[in-house]
Order: sequence, then C-alpha cells, then structure tokens
Amino acid sequence: MTTIQNLLDRGGYIITDGAMGTVLFSAGLEHGDPPELWNINQPERVAAVHEAYIEAGSQVLLTNTFGGSRYRLSLHNAQGQVVEANQAAAKILRQVADESDVDVIVAGDIGPSGEVLAPYGELAFQDAKDAFTEQAAALIDGNVDLIWIETMSDLEEVRAAVEGTREVSDEIPIVTTMTFDTHGRTMMGVTPEQAYETLSSFEVIALGGNCGNGPEEIIEVITKMSSLNNGKPLVAKANAGIPELVNGKAVYRASPETMADYAVNSFNAGARIIGGCCGSTPDHIAAIKNALAIHVQ
Repeated sequence: MTTIQNLLDRGGYIITDGAMGTVLFSAGLEHGDPPELWNINQPERVAAVHEAYIEAGSQVLLTNTFGGSRYRLSLHNAQGQVVEANQAAAKILRQVADESDVDVIVAGDIGPSGEVLAPYGELAFQDAKDAFTEQAAALIDGNVDLIWIETMSDLEEVRAAVEGTREVSDEIPIVTTMTFDTHGRTMMGVTPEQAYETLSSFEVIALGGNCGNGPEEIIEVITKMSSLNNGKPLVAKANAGIPELVNGKAVYRASPETMADYAVNSFNAGARIIGGCCGSTPDHIAAIKNALAIHVQ
C-alpha cells in the first residue's frame, strides 16, 4: 500500500478527486439534506462516486465528511451521529480503495465548523478543538491514510483542527487548505502569504487553496505561496467556476477543458497536488489527468 509521502517522493503531480456533493445531488440527494448521512443510509451511492473518481484518475480521494463535525450536523439534528457518519464514510472509501486495481490514498475530510471562533464569534477555541478531535478520531478509527482539513478561512480554526487531530494521532499526515474568496484573502482577511507562513509552522505535509471563486483565483494563490515556498508541496483544488443560481440551485459553468487548462497552469505555478472542488465531476478530473499527462513531463 502506498502513502502520500510515497507519491510525493516520486515527483511530478498528484491528482485528487473533485466535488462529492455536486455528484451526490445528481444521484438524488435533496438540496438541504446532509450528504454525510448518506454514508449511513446510501453507502452504495457514496461508493459509486469514489469509484467514478478513481476511474477518472484520482490518486487521493476525500471521504464524504466535509460537514461531519458536531456543529455542522447539529443543523440537521444529527450531532449525535458524528462517530457513526464519519466511521461509515472512512470504511466506504477504504473498501473502494482496497478493491481498486490502482494505488489510492484515503483522506479523511474535515471542513469548517460553520461557526465563528472567539473573539469575533461565540465558538471557543477549545470547543472547536474538541469537535475536530471527535471527528478526526472517528475517521482515523475508520482507517484513513491522512487527514485533509479544507475550506478554512480562519487560521485559528485550522489550528484547532490540526491540534484536534494531533490529540488522536501524532503520526498521521495532515493536509490543510484555505479558501481565498474575498478579494484574494479569506473571509477572515488572511492572505495566501500569511496562510503559507502559518500553515507551514503546523508541520503539515502539504498546504494550499481550495474552493473560492474558480480556477484563476487558485492559480494566483499558488503563485503567491510558491514565491515563499521552501519545498512544501502545494495543493490546488479549485471550484469549477463561480456558481450561478438557476432555479434555486448552484450551477458551475467551467467545462472539463477549462479545468484541464487550470490544472496545467496550477502545476506551472507550483502546485503538486491538483484536483477540483465544488461543481467538478469525474469528467473534470479525467480532463485534468489527460492534460497533465500531455503537458507535464
């Protein structure tokens, strides 16, 4: 079985997956329902999404647990199902990975709490850390290979998630990404340069940007981080364009060809780990794989 470090040591690029929610909505998930509960109620449909991403070329796949913390699940009165939902997600992806003919890294996905940490909001740092510890423990018990902390806007919330993970394991690799969707900064005002400096100090195995306002924004983030880079692998995981609201649903317009161009440009800007976020599908990832194979030697 390979590891994320093995893949990094090989050099070149590593391809991640794309959106989970976008594909689950196409499979019947109702808007407003938590995707994480499908790990319990519709495991075969979640597994089918992972399988499609592996077929498209993904080497690192994220569990269906972006909103799997007690705070996010509490919006659906499901805060008591944190352990069950996260363990189920990890086991689904682990089984898919183990049954695959190619090496696949299972990444336990941790998204933001949805709350604002003190002093700007009401969530205490320790409470956030406890919630992330609970989620990380369930994912690690489910046998993930690494923890992937994503879409954060507050450096203190990233720290809470990293420290929460380290309460469970001193050794599991951690990847962290932030979203720079507010005039080149995160919602909390963090610049890519500030993020790079701070996240590097957390001793993560890789860091970068995800989500946001589409491919061009992520390329700029990678360019700025790369200017400070001392060898830390950078992650680019862009949305498939800026969403447009159509009949009450978010529609992403970036084509697979557009995302293929973004992947090559992200690699040239300094990214090593490349994939998609909201709006991206296995078709987008397949186009990314093909473009990188052609243009990156």
